[in-house]
Amino acid sequence: MAIFLYFSFVFLLLTFLSLITIVRKAKETKTLMNPPPSPPTLPIFGNLHQLAGLPHRCFHHLSIKYGPVVLLHLGLVPAVIISSSEAAEEVLRTNDLACCSRPKTLATGKLSYGFKDISFAQYGEYWREMRKLAVIELFSLKKVHSFKNIREEEVRFMVKKVSESALKHSPVDLSKTFFSLTASIICRVALGQNFNESGFVIEQDKIEELVREGEALVALGTFTCSDFFPGGLGRFLDWLLGGQERINKVFEDLDAFYQHVIDDHLKPKADGKKGVDSQADIVALLLDVMEKQGKKDYFQLNISNIKGVLMDIFLAGVDTGAITMIWAMTELVRNPKVMRKAQEEIRTTLGPNKEKITEEDVDKVDFLKLIIKETFRLHPAAPLLLPRETMSHVKINGYDIPPKTQIHLNVWAIGRDPKRWTDPDKFNPERFADSSVDFRGQHYDLLPFGAGRRSCPGMPMAVASVELGLLSLLYFFDWELPQGMVSETDIDMEEDGNLTIVKKQPLLLVPVRHH
Repeated sequence: MAIFLYFSFVFLLLTFLSLITIVRKAKETKTLMNPPPSPPTLPIFGNLHQLAGLPHRCFHHLSIKYGPVVLLHLGLVPAVIISSSEAAEEVLRTNDLACCSRPKTLATGKLSYGFKDISFAQYGEYWREMRKLAVIELFSLKKVHSFKNIREEEVRFMVKKVSESALKHSPVDLSKTFFSLTASIICRVALGQNFNESGFVIEQDKIEELVREGEALVALGTFTCSDFFPGGLGRFLDWLLGGQERINKVFEDLDAFYQHVIDDHLKPKADGKKGVDSQADIVALLLDVMEKQGKKDYFQLNISNIKGVLMDIFLAGVDTGAITMIWAMTELVRNPKVMRKAQEEIRTTLGPNKEKITEEDVDKVDFLKLIIKETFRLHPAAPLLLPRETMSHVKINGYDIPPKTQIHLNVWAIGRDPKRWTDPDKFNPERFADSSVDFRGQHYDLLPFGAGRRSCPGMPMAVASVELGLLSLLYFFDWELPQGMVSETDIDMEEDGNLTIVKKQPLLLVPVRHH
């Protein structure tokens, strides 16, 4: 009884302190000349009760009512939701520097080894050096091209596995197929580990579980009390609900995986060679940079930095490419005319009886690139990108946004904006045929990789894998619905996920080898 009274007293005290904070923040908001429109809030919880469901869809519903720039209170944290290309351009171009930091959360701090990665690091000298390292050493076009053989080998392995199902005329789970493909490529390119060889450190299912768990912890839809209720109340609730314990468990599993990979790289090589060659994996490159840096260099790379970068690559690289391919094939099967047009162009251009597809073939088929753009528009893998945080006062669409405000860009809503797109819910790759709109961060109608200083540096690597994977499956196979499914409209389109949004039900299709 005494323990119960003690915790009740602590909870009431923390609630009282939180209410004082809310009142103070509310007064600060009112002093703004022109704050964005905001839905009514609940005490302490703010607008959290309005986020029941997938956040990108909840935000979309609010933007329909309140406009493309909406102020929400996520517990005690102010957040502005951006849902139009005009407002996105003001964030990502006009005010890019003032809006390019990241909010600190319990999970991102833990998983990034104290914000020592690239994605979640706050803006500053450290982040600039890490970003420069990524752009020049890890994801340059030259480096991406050096991994060409790995991508081609893994795609050929995928085609071989799908061909086995085609012989039996049995359905293929393309959701697992694409995840296996991207995981295989990432593990070889980044970690120097062959996913398909015996002796690999963990199994495919475990990799998928780690990726999903890691993404869930850093996503907005995951309720970590310390992030929404700064101070004693949040820490108390996390302790009570086990939030900290869950974060620690995922961190320990991921850390053990990274450490195994690093230890494997640090073992003395039989040939006694030092340094790395142009085709070395990313871990080898980072260890080489660490070994060669001078003690007086102001930017020092250590093992924690390397693990932070691995977290970025592992959590962002494995899932997003697979999700894009899953949604692309889903939409193609649901739109047979588009599928036929794509396959006819591919097969006519590349010719019959080709034994293998190479990356040189990708540039020969224009319609495939339109399909990928349309998939990015309708189904961005990360519909809210990663949140930004303002470092100073800015104006967005004429509204005043104070410092330390989270900015969430709903690129899913921007891609379906009826003011910018004709028939926005229709899958129509030809809309891009005579359009200059691209996804590389210069056009704010299409932002699957973001734009500005915090755009995704791994975009060239991701796009290369998606293009080659889709091209191969469309060239070598025709696709039929599994037994029991009568029409393309029977395919379930329900979404699921946290940071990334995937098709909830696996995509099962029957491959037929094309001769």
